[in-house]
Amino acid sequence: MENLSFAFPFSQSNRLGNLATDNVSVIEGETATISCRVKNNDDSVIQLLNPNRQTIYFKDVRPLKDGRFQLVNFSDNELRVSLSNVSLSDEGRYVCQLYTDPPQEAYADITVLVPPGSPVIESREDVVSEGNETELTCTAIGGKPAAYIRWMKGEEELTGETTVEETYDRMFTVTSRVRFSVSKEDDGMPVDCIIDHPAVKDLLAQRHLEVLYKPEVKIVVTYPEGLTREGDNLDLTCIAEGKPHPHQINWLRVDEDVPPHAVVTGSDLYIENLNKSYNGTYRCVASNAVGEAYDDYILYVYELIAAANCVSKTNNGFHVNTISPIVGQALRRILMEGQGLGQRMQKAARLWRN
Repeated sequence: MENLSFAFPFSQSNRLGNLATDNVSVIEGETATISCRVKNNDDSVIQLLNPNRQTIYFKDVRPLKDGRFQLVNFSDNELRVSLSNVSLSDEGRYVCQLYTDPPQEAYADITVLVPPGSPVIESREDVVSEGNETELTCTAIGGKPAAYIRWMKGEEELTGETTVEETYDRMFTVTSRVRFSVSKEDDGMPVDCIIDHPAVKDLLAQRHLEVLYKPEVKIVVTYPEGLTREGDNLDLTCIAEGKPHPHQINWLRVDEDVPPHAVVTGSDLYIENLNKSYNGTYRCVASNAVGEAYDDYILYVYELIAAANCVSKTNNGFHVNTISPIVGQALRRILMEGQGLGQRMQKAARLWRN
């Protein structure tokens, strides 16, 4: 927290006749300066009175025994006095008085600003699962005037619900609550409670969100690199990430049993000596305390003839492997047509034979 050591006047001067002064705001513990100014003085006496109308200075003499008041300047046109180590009890209306006939007075209101204590963020829960709502509370104690609280989640500004409670000595405690739903992208995201107050700057509290989320699953073909042909082996790896880390990874074949000689080792599925009876959808399912997710791999085993030797199906479409670019382009066009897979393969095989 950085205190701002200053006293600043309000935008308007308080002027009556030839006499003028300014309102002053000052941070508690700092120094305030009151200036009584005379535009045209005819040797009349200037004096400064406190809110109880006790004389602080009469010309350049200080009848009041409070040593915190010190003379800064005295002339026919100005009486300037400083008040050090200002406290809340010093707040009030001070009187500049000019002994004319009739006497003239101008009033300087001293407002004492008190910075709030460091804000504190509390959370309804330390850890929250994706899709759920969390609530954060930020409290700033003991400021004057009441602080204004803003919320930021990363670069996004949030809207909170604020309550203000006045306590002793015209001090204020401000509490702000914010509620929002979280996603996995919010994990580790900073949430700032920012205090706006005229007596302090760069005052904030920060909390990082901890969000649990279900796994993200992806199947990677380790072998083969291209075609899945009869007699080849198939090696699939299931990559699953989540928070907490997935505690279980299972392989299954949708609507059918996994081939009896398939080997599952942790996150890997290995099938040797492929044949067309193994065609189907193989699914990797990963789960943690939040939920489960899966990814599918569609296996199509090609015969060792014609277009089956040069075409493989992938998640993103078809891969064509041929020594002829012209034939390859034609095969790709056929395979992307809106017909069934069998019809497209037969058409591709005829093209290959020709």
